[in-house]
Amino acid sequence: MAQPPVIRLHPDDNVVIARATLLPGASIGENLAATQRIPAGHKVAVRPIQTHEPVRRYGQIIGFASAPIATGEHVHTQNCEMGDFAKDYAYGHDAKPTDFITPQATFQGIRRPDGRVATRNYIGILTSVNCSAHVAGVVADMFRRNPMTGHDPLADFPHVDGVVALTHKTGCGMTQDEPLRLLRRTLAGYARHPNFSHVIVLGLGCEVNQIGGLMEEQRLAGRLRGMDIQTMGGSRKTVAAGVEFVKSVLAEANDVTRETVPASELTIALQCGGSDGYSGVSANPALGAASDLVVRHGGTVILSETPETYGAEHLLTRRAVSREVGEKLVRLMQWWEEYTKRENAEMNANPSPGNKAGGLTTILEKSLGAMAKAGTTNLVDVIQYAEEAKARGFVFMDTPGYDPVAATGQVAGGANLVCFTTGRGSVFGCKPAPSIKLATNTPMYKHIEDDMDVNCGTVLDGDETVQQAGARIFDLMLRVASGERTKSEQFDFGAAEFAPWVLGATM
Repeated sequence: MAQPPVIRLHPDDNVVIARATLLPGASIGENLAATQRIPAGHKVAVRPIQTHEPVRRYGQIIGFASAPIATGEHVHTQNCEMGDFAKDYAYGHDAKPTDFITPQATFQGIRRPDGRVATRNYIGILTSVNCSAHVAGVVADMFRRNPMTGHDPLADFPHVDGVVALTHKTGCGMTQDEPLRLLRRTLAGYARHPNFSHVIVLGLGCEVNQIGGLMEEQRLAGRLRGMDIQTMGGSRKTVAAGVEFVKSVLAEANDVTRETVPASELTIALQCGGSDGYSGVSANPALGAASDLVVRHGGTVILSETPETYGAEHLLTRRAVSREVGEKLVRLMQWWEEYTKRENAEMNANPSPGNKAGGLTTILEKSLGAMAKAGTTNLVDVIQYAEEAKARGFVFMDTPGYDPVAATGQVAGGANLVCFTTGRGSVFGCKPAPSIKLATNTPMYKHIEDDMDVNCGTVLDGDETVQQAGARIFDLMLRVASGERTKSEQFDFGAAEFAPWVLGATM
């Protein structure tokens, strides 16, 4: 059945979304016509909007007219801008009992000795400082399959998914307060991650982020092996020691068996990047439907990217299980307002050029679409960057909007699977957690199909509902958690994307 040329998301909206590029004279419904060219995914006015009048999408304010807008006109950055408006936080007003599903769905996971469940089985090499990054990379490369010869050093260890070096650009020249604590919390989250069977951390020896301090502060003694280049006698000797350590634990790491575990053992990182005007219509709501299934089966989903929730936080506070949880989220927004002001920036600077080219005009519009990834269940907790997500259900983590930094925090917080929606075509991986890519529209999915796992453009095409797409995504989550490799894993994405949040001055 042919689809209407535009998408109306709420009866109160004064704009609709072009399903495909509209030329002047094209129908926009209700016996109305476009008066200008409207790119696919962009907004067109369906009634006159006066200067300073709210522009509404999703039934919510996404901006204000900066000039008079006539019916049929393109609504975007040339005539729509940010503005202040009152928000009713209504803490807990919409919270409701979760409709749990029994019996729980299951997947084939790896049960660690401490009871936690892994979806992958890597050996990890972390670095305390950028100065040891090359050495860590050399150690990991010693266990990488040679594409030219086909030689695979891990051929005798089929249950080991790989040896991965996660390096970063900081660890020294930093203040020893919040920036250092945040880095250590991030590294510790990875050191403890169930998807690592064994972990070593390599340092230089004279850095601010001393390995001994990291292990003591984060109580990592006995969990990981530490080595520093200066003590070991140089780079080559440290490489040799690192390689020897990995060889010594390979047999133990390989000695695992996947077993049937409940879906409550899933902790899903919800991400979006390279968003477009369809993100809040197809992929994000579909992922939200899947998120609801994860929570209803007893699992956890982590929404992050605080600047990309800005302006829509009042819709999340209404779902908070308590006023205390809701107020945590509001305080985060206040911190970000002060932070961006101090840096001579503004919250509305968040939509990237690609976002705007895809039809997103303001951060309010982007936020309303982005939060759809978290579905409809209660907000049970709000946590700091890289803090462990201990509560079951929908959790919000404070992170920047930049995808690699945000996902790094979520995985440090315990996410054992990442789901990443994109409209423009973002490519991403996140070792040691597998990353599922969800495309918002069919043309982009077909254009870069080698990078996309799920086409949510089927919702726009009328081939399935949001709920049907969500069920399909949930099924794929279970299969990937059981060992099915994603497109990004097949192309070995995930090590270079490790990016801890850098706060404070570089000294």
